[in-house]
Amino acid sequence: MAASSKKVFEVFVSKIPWTIANKEMREYFGQFGQVKRCLLPFDKETGFHRGFCWVGYTTEEGLNNALQKDPHLLEGSKIQVQRNRRAFARSRINRDVETD
Repeated sequence: MAASSKKVFEVFVSKIPWTIANKEMREYFGQFGQVKRCLLPFDKETGFHRGFCWVGYTTEEGLNNALQKDPHLLEGSKIQVQRNRRAFARSRINRDVETD
């Protein structure tokens, strides 16, 4: 397996309506390219997600396609999408995240 196949191109998404679930995020961002992972952290106390997530693409093309679209609208709300500048520490979120 080539080393480049392990690289993930991520966007950070914020201002997500509380009614949106991981499945809807994956489906929406899947229109721009193949989604490798979608990490949507949940609040243990409220049971709702925290209003932000990370979406990882298998190719840079998927990442660029997602970044070029503006505005991004989900359930009538404008969500904010930007390039993820930091490596996402999966171990920090452990149980609080719904992934596929």
